[in-house]
Amino acid sequence: ATQVLYRVPNPLEYGVVIMDDEGRIQQFLEKPSWGEVISDTVNTGIYVLEPEVLDYIPEGEPCDFSQELFPQLLEAGERLYAYVADGYWTDVGTIPEYMRASFDILEGHVGIADEIGSHIGGSIWTEDDVEIAPDAELYGPVFLGEGVKVKGGVVIHGPAVVCNSTVLDDRVHIDRSIVWRNAYIGEGAEIRGAIICRRVNIKSKTVLSEGVVVGDNSVVGEGAMLHPDVKLWPSKEVDPGATVKSSIIWGSQGRKVLFGRYGVTGLVNVDLTPEFAAQLGAAFGAILPKGSTVTVNRDPHRSPRMIKRGLISGLPSAGINAADTRSMPIPVVRYYTRITDAVGGVNVRLSPYDNRVVDIRFFDANGLNLGKDVERDIEKVFFREDFRRVYLAEIGLINYAPLVVERYTEGFMAALNTGVIREADFHIVVDYANAPPALVLPAILSDLECDVIELNAQLDEAKLSILREELERNIDRLAAISSALEADVGVRFDVGGEQIFVVDDRGRVLEDLIVVAALAELALRARGGGTISVPVNAPDIFDRIAEQHGGNVIRTRVDPQGLMEAAIRENVIFAGDGAGNYIFPDFQPAIDGLIAVAKLLEFLAMQDTTLSAVVDSLPKFHLAKQQIDCPWDVKGTVMRRLNEEYRERRGPQIDGVKLRLSDDEWVLILPDPDRPLCHVYAEADSDDQASRLAERYARIAEELRPE
Repeated sequence: ATQVLYRVPNPLEYGVVIMDDEGRIQQFLEKPSWGEVISDTVNTGIYVLEPEVLDYIPEGEPCDFSQELFPQLLEAGERLYAYVADGYWTDVGTIPEYMRASFDILEGHVGIADEIGSHIGGSIWTEDDVEIAPDAELYGPVFLGEGVKVKGGVVIHGPAVVCNSTVLDDRVHIDRSIVWRNAYIGEGAEIRGAIICRRVNIKSKTVLSEGVVVGDNSVVGEGAMLHPDVKLWPSKEVDPGATVKSSIIWGSQGRKVLFGRYGVTGLVNVDLTPEFAAQLGAAFGAILPKGSTVTVNRDPHRSPRMIKRGLISGLPSAGINAADTRSMPIPVVRYYTRITDAVGGVNVRLSPYDNRVVDIRFFDANGLNLGKDVERDIEKVFFREDFRRVYLAEIGLINYAPLVVERYTEGFMAALNTGVIREADFHIVVDYANAPPALVLPAILSDLECDVIELNAQLDEAKLSILREELERNIDRLAAISSALEADVGVRFDVGGEQIFVVDDRGRVLEDLIVVAALAELALRARGGGTISVPVNAPDIFDRIAEQHGGNVIRTRVDPQGLMEAAIRENVIFAGDGAGNYIFPDFQPAIDGLIAVAKLLEFLAMQDTTLSAVVDSLPKFHLAKQQIDCPWDVKGTVMRRLNEEYRERRGPQIDGVKLRLSDDEWVLILPDPDRPLCHVYAEADSDDQASRLAERYARIAEELRPE
């Protein structure tokens, strides 16, 4: 037998082989100490064997060549020789050596038979179908595998390897790292001297330090920081904002929570895949009665279409019929779900401000968002994979839902005083945002005899998700057009038809809280009192408005679900949250921007007034907001300490900790449900005082964080 040896400067981690002048092996030293080292030639693990050597290997038993077979051959007096090889050799059994070998290939220290890719200049090699943004900066040597996408502002300092179908999102920074295939590196992430394995999802603004290894199928949450030499074993998940200082080997695998503020949310084809959607649909179906019907809707973009079809494939497997409403505004689907025999609904939409993200929202039989208990039931089925699989004839049907727009329009018109709107001869400008509201509202406004200037009324999937800056420009353009045409009202819809942005008859873009206050004032006037609902972070102006009309105010949690739950309560005539969401329970107890526009016109016509006049009549208020970093593992401690320290000033427990400082001043400290943050709201008798209060209590909350 012949062993191939190699000379190394540090033989302590290898099997040292000692030979005579003729190359015959005399002794083996397995991983010696420095005191035992008398040679620098080590075993490479490359052997040339005569067939009879195999007779020394016991049948059916493990056998280690270096520790058992070769010492046995040496003891038996068999001829063992060594060949000391030149060239390149390294043992890739350790992480540093694996990285060194990879980088040595890039730097040309290793002669390999095939080219590693197409050389595009500057020590950059790529395979087919690679996309590199014009403003990306690559400093070689760098290898980019097939289908890699390098987005705007990315910086890669080599040596670095990025394998097939991996996405490096905007402003990612990679330095001396290896990223395996099908990984996603989120916006603004920093990867330095790390290894990212297969199908790993690194969220935005994370930091991975020297020596970090992230195992297959792991997820590192937004803003997390992994300290040097941390190892994540496969299928682990790191919470957003977490700081990880030691390796994670044991513990729960994968995500254990599906639902967030916007339903089930994630990056398309990273977090949310077709197979994920099919399992999610099956999990939803498993908690519903067999043979029942669920409405399924999407917006016009290709990503929600793909996810929706996955959901639709999962529902029938659990014995649930899928009523496909195609692509309708969300309020239309909520209404249709409520008035038909459907037991629930699903809507899939592209995030309005990030086209990489898809939101999946589930409805109950009333068209409202699912409660927390039902969401937890779905999560249990999903994570346990305890799906209900029905047999043959029990498999659900997939059909297009009939008369969706017609049923909605019928109920819509019945909820309005159509005669007074028609007589008012309104002139309005409506921006449909190239989205589904353009499929429903134009016919309704035509029937109401409104003179409408339509903007962006053609569906365009490329414009369904836009940056906040572009939205603001569009609203400013709406205001300019409305002012030039002397329109009574200007309105822009969000993509789903739930939120609206309003311009008054003087061309002013109205803040969302001002619109809520104006609609509350108009609704209370029209009904001669009643109950309105606003979130706990809304200013005291609503109490004053309600008091003027003999009405009441219900405060809710700061989320749409809390608003909709309040809208079901008796005598509630209107609800709004200061984020563009409005509810008129007489029509449906769900957020609906379409009916909000019609109700605004009805109120203005009935009361023979203008929107600007109503806005100018409202009491003044002064509200300020701050936010502070608050890691997940200290949020509970901060809120407990606030409760204990300010018990005497604490108001009703609705959401967060609200402190009533005086008749005109209050502060609310509210943990963010999805991010490692806390929000601080403050109201006072001036903008300056409100800002000072918000800043002061933000500092107090920061000081209450444990060290």
